[in-house]
Amino acid sequence: MALPKLTKLELQIMDALWGRGALCIRDIQETFPAKNRPMYPTVQTVVYRLEAKKAVRRVKKIGNAHIFEAVISRDAARGRLIDDLLSLFGGKAQPVMTHLVESGKLTLDDVQETEELLRKLARKDRPQ
Repeated sequence: MALPKLTKLELQIMDALWGRGALCIRDIQETFPAKNRPMYPTVQTVVYRLEAKKAVRRVKKIGNAHIFEAVISRDAARGRLIDDLLSLFGGKAQPVMTHLVESGKLTLDDVQETEELLRKLARKDRPQ
């Protein structure tokens, strides 16, 4: 199954579910800061949209409240976002990496951790 494309608000709702586990719509809404909290009907509509995209599912009902949980993982959603970003650059990571370095968002520690991960992956791919 292909991962759904998620909007910023959908990702914020998913973040609440990834961080806190299964929640009702009211509890999801209350995870937003009071100053920028979306209205209940907005959160409800987006949760139902996520359900239609098979990103969340209803796990139980307590009174009138349905409880929802994430179906897709944070890592899977993150991977989809990164793949979408790279597709804007013809699938090439170099322009993104250059920007991250120049903006100071990619540190030498990040590079060293990535190098170690690449070495581990290379060892796994080597025939025994």
